[in-house]
Formats: sequence, structure tokens, C-alpha cells
Amino acid sequence: MTDSAPIAIFDSGIGGLTVLAALQARLPRERFVYLGDTARLPYGTKSTETVTRYTLRAAQVLSSFAPKLLVVACNTASAAALPELGRSLAVPVLGVIEPGARTAVRATRGRVGVIGTESTIASGAYPRALRALRPSLEILLQPCPLFVPLAEEGWFDHPVTREVARIYLEPLVSAGIDTLVLGCTHYPLLATAIRAVVGEGVTLVDSAQAVAEDVAVQVRSPAGAGGGEGSARILVTDAAPRFLRLARFILGDRVASLEAVDLPA
Repeated sequence: MTDSAPIAIFDSGIGGLTVLAALQARLPRERFVYLGDTARLPYGTKSTETVTRYTLRAAQVLSSFAPKLLVVACNTASAAALPELGRSLAVPVLGVIEPGARTAVRATRGRVGVIGTESTIASGAYPRALRALRPSLEILLQPCPLFVPLAEEGWFDHPVTREVARIYLEPLVSAGIDTLVLGCTHYPLLATAIRAVVGEGVTLVDSAQAVAEDVAVQVRSPAGAGGGEGSARILVTDAAPRFLRLARFILGDRVASLEAVDLPA
């Protein structure tokens, strides 16, 4: 790893910018390059094979920047493609599932709810990660396929979003969960609507902070002392104006533009 090499981040859309924001706060002098596959989202309704293929193509694009490591800021891609990425790339690859599981285990009194895309929930990745840390946990799972399009639409606390959240989450609340893992990096954008349903007594787990700490350890930068002034390039496969609005909402007005790229065939 060289200090001047960037940290690469991949997500199926703009949700992973929540991870980028946490990384920038933790490592303010690092350089970042982010790729959101906004033309092909959502990933959560696609097959494991398709998600893996798209993720490997995205990694190929990001590899052209000679990054020091890759953060897969997408739970669906982490569940489907992390082993293949680890075999294919010469740099460390970090996902978001294990950091989220560690945070949940520290927070819970024993009953954890996990929400995610259909693919993430079907993969069983979170129950495996959680039970590896605490086998006695009671784990309740709920796919929330409409949350990603609602987040990408910018309907973070819209009445429709609150109603969808109620339908998805009331069974988990009725079951008595004390901790809820937001098993998709888009979901923290909907935290207000989610909180309105689950109440203040349920801890919401967003893996972004834990991921940022893991990255700091990997790049040996405990004080955020990267190789110069920090920066971020944001690449998307569809640069629709709404994506720029959402990027500015998450990262602030310092986002001047989005760079349009495509994944290789």
C-alpha cells in the first residue's frame, strides 16, 4: 500500500455514500474513488450470479485507479461476491456484513432483527455472521425490497415510506426485537421513517462507522493521516440529475459533479 493510492468503494447505487461519508470523517486526508452502479440497481432482486458478475466488473473499473483496498459498501454484493473478489484482486477487500454483525452483537440484549434486500436476506449471511459471534442470539429476518427505490427516489421520510416501513417492520416490533440491523447501506437514509415504526427502545445498527474503523486499521492510519489533502471522485453508471441531488444531500455541496462510466462487458 502506498499513501497516495486511493481507497476504492463500490455500491449498487448511492446508498454506499453513507459509508463514504463515515470514511471521510474518520480518514479526512485519504483519497477515495467511489463507484455506484446506478444504471443497474437494485441489486437486491437479482440472482447471486448476476450480482457477482456486476460486482467483478465494477472491481475491474476501480482497479484501474490502483487502489490500496476495496470496500464493498453493498450488503447484497458483500453476501454474493466477497469470496470471488478476494480471489480476484491483489488488494484487501472489506465488506459491510461482519462489521455490522459485530456492532449488533455489542448492542443487543439477545433478540436481533435484520432487514435487507431479498438477496441479502436469502443468503443467510447475517445469521451466520451474528451466530459466529453469539450462538444464542434470536434472529428475525425481514426483506424490504421497496426501501432501495424509495431511498434512490429521495423519499427518505415520505408518508409512503412510513407506510411501507410499518408494513415491513411491525412484525419485528411485535416479536420484541431490541436491535435492528440496517442490512443495506441505503437504509440509513430512511432512518427517520424506520425509527417512527420501531420506536426509541430499539437500537438501529448502521455498519458505516464500524467499516470506517476497519479501514483505518487496514491502511494503518489511526489518526486519519493519509498521504495529503483528502479528496473523493464519484463515478456512477447513470448520472441522472436526481443522483447528484442525493449525493449532495449525503456528502454536502462539495460534490460538484458525478462522473459517468460504464461497466465492461
